[in-house]
Amino acid sequence: MHLFVGLLLLGPLAIKMASTGYRFVRYYAGNSTYPDKGPPEPTMRLIAPIVVASTVVVFMSGILLMLAGPSRRGELLLIHKASFVVWLVFTGLHVIGHRPLMAQLLRPTGPNAISSRPSPDSAGRWIALIGGLLLAHPLIPQFAPWTAHGVLIHHPQ
Repeated sequence: MHLFVGLLLLGPLAIKMASTGYRFVRYYAGNSTYPDKGPPEPTMRLIAPIVVASTVVVFMSGILLMLAGPSRRGELLLIHKASFVVWLVFTGLHVIGHRPLMAQLLRPTGPNAISSRPSPDSAGRWIALIGGLLLAHPLIPQFAPWTAHGVLIHHPQ
C-alpha cells in the first residue's frame, strides 16, 4: 500500500510543484498579477525551500528504493526515513501557516452556504490523480521484492 500510494501521489505532486513553481517565478519576475497580492508570510518563505527539497528527496529516495529492491536498501532507506521526518515537520508547519486561509475558504457563504459548483481546479486535480494511477499500475511488478515473505528479515552471512 505504501508503494502504491507513493506512486499514486506523483501526478498530483508534479502538478502542485509545477503550479507553485510557476507562481514563484512569476512573482519574483515582477508580473503585476502576483505582487498585487503581496509577498507570502516571512515564515512561509523561510520554510518553503525545506518543504520542496524534503518532498523531492522523500519521493526520489522512495522511487530509488523501489527500483533497487530490499537487498540494496542500505543508505537509501536511511535517507528516505530521515527526509520523511524533515518533510513531516516542515509540511506540518506549512499547513499550520495556511490555517487562516483555509478557515476563510471553508467558511460558508451565500444564502444556502452550499455550492454545487466544482472548484475550477478540480479537473486538474482529477487528471493528476489519474496520471498517478496510470504510473502506479504498470510499476506494481516492482513491488514484488518488497512484499515477498521474509524479505526484511536480516540473515547474517
